[in-house]
Amino acid sequence: MVSYNEFTAIIERDEEWYIGYCPEIPGANGQGKTAEECKKNLAEAISLILEDRREDAKREIMYPLKKTGKT
Repeated sequence: MVSYNEFTAIIERDEEWYIGYCPEIPGANGQGKTAEECKKNLAEAISLILEDRREDAKREIMYPLKKTGKT
């Protein structure tokens, strides 16, 4: 089964470059000489961030942090 996600991509032109980001995913940025290249790089950044978050979640399930009761 293939999972499908849809996110907002904000792409702006900055002189010779296109700069893009995804407001739903902090840190997801891309750039490129064309809007299409920027979109592709942004999609790759989103994919890597989500993959990292999934791995973090798996580690938390396997090795939960012990709560000490300290604030």
